[in-house]
Amino acid sequence: MTTTDWNPVLRGEFDEPYWRELQAFVTSERAAHTVYPPRDEVFAALHLTPLADVRVVILGQDPYHGPRQAHGLAFSVRRGVRIPPSLRNIHQELRDDVGVEPPDHGNLEAWARRGVLLLNTSLTVRAGQAASHSGKGWETFTDRVISTVASSDQSMVFILWGNHARQKKSLIVASAAGDDPDRHSVIESTHPSPFAARNGFFGSRPFSRANEALVAAGRTPVDWSLDADPASGSESNPVA
Repeated sequence: MTTTDWNPVLRGEFDEPYWRELQAFVTSERAAHTVYPPRDEVFAALHLTPLADVRVVILGQDPYHGPRQAHGLAFSVRRGVRIPPSLRNIHQELRDDVGVEPPDHGNLEAWARRGVLLLNTSLTVRAGQAASHSGKGWETFTDRVISTVASSDQSMVFILWGNHARQKKSLIVASAAGDDPDRHSVIESTHPSPFAARNGFFGSRPFSRANEALVAAGRTPVDWSLDADPASGSESNPVA
């Protein structure tokens, strides 16, 4: 079993009371209901994007709650699964911003493998019930992930779409405040959902702005293309 570089900074979480309560809750939910994503994909974001490789963080809220959709990466679905409306809007902005033509799939693993941490703030959900696992402890864990990235001595870009994600801006700034609170670039807009995209998401240019910020900080910009067929799979243990 592969050990990730998230382990040294996150393993202390697994001894905390909230973690035991959270895992007991998720176990009971799986026993009584269908829960997404599958067990072996819950921590895919951390396995596909090592801490040392993170350049950009895109925050989502909770996994898709339809059949076969969620596979551990915010906003992403596997090839062969119908592309959700929010992701279609992301594809449209990707084309308008950096000229990447929308692919015929919704798999964002290629971004994850290039240093884009696609992190939901809640990592599981009951089938058909959005936000059903919110407030159960996942946010404590993912806040730790966010603060770990923000405390890095390298400049990062955080892309916050929608009010839920934008609430994390204070955590990002506070986590970097001990050294340089302006080290990181925070790109904010409305959510890409059909209900909000035309009120600030379209035209926000998050992809080119992220790359401009990375280049200004002396870092390599992200290749936002999605044509490649990425390898699939992730570990079942969060950071083992």
